[in-house]
Amino acid sequence: MTLGLLQQELGYSAVYLYVGIFMLLIVGFVATVLVLARLIAPSRSSKTKAQTYETGESTVTDPWRPFPVRYYVFALTFLIFDVEALFLFPWAVIYSDLGVYGFVQMLIFVTILSLGLVYEWKKGALKWV
Repeated sequence: MTLGLLQQELGYSAVYLYVGIFMLLIVGFVATVLVLARLIAPSRSSKTKAQTYETGESTVTDPWRPFPVRYYVFALTFLIFDVEALFLFPWAVIYSDLGVYGFVQMLIFVTILSLGLVYEWKKGALKWV
């Protein structure tokens, strides 16, 4: 039975009643699963469980030591150019429909990103070591 036929036969109030019942069932199911997981989960703590785990190796330094900023800059640079590739693909697909205006807009976009890359390169942000 489709939703349209159900609305005609029972009216809108019955549809809202069904949605409310299903929402209560979902909330009840999630709450039940969380409570059961909490009850049956092992909870004994030990010194071994409290240690920091990094790929099976013992930590060399303090795990809360901050990373150098250059790693964040490198990651953000990757993200920026990843998003640029995401914008370039749909533009290339409809390039013929956009005409000169679309070409100029994308040229401005790529130029701004290229200037940012040149700036980072000059500052040495792309050197990993």
